[in-house]
Amino acid sequence: MPVSLNNTQLEILKLFRNDQPEEELQEIRSLLIAYLSAKVTFETDKAFQERGYAATVFEKWKQEHFRKTA
Repeated sequence: MPVSLNNTQLEILKLFRNDQPEEELQEIRSLLIAYLSAKVTFETDKAFQERGYAATVFEKWKQEHFRKTA
């Protein structure tokens, strides 16, 4: 079954048609990770504000175990 690429993947492929040195690939990977991390942080902050959570809730969650037992 063929896998189709989304618009973001297609645009990235167009940008990097030529081989890139390993150093540049690492830089690009770091940039993408930083971009996605910033988006997650923004959405998390937004959700916390919308729900009125305080920092204490997050600290409490860090101490809890959410894994389900089989």
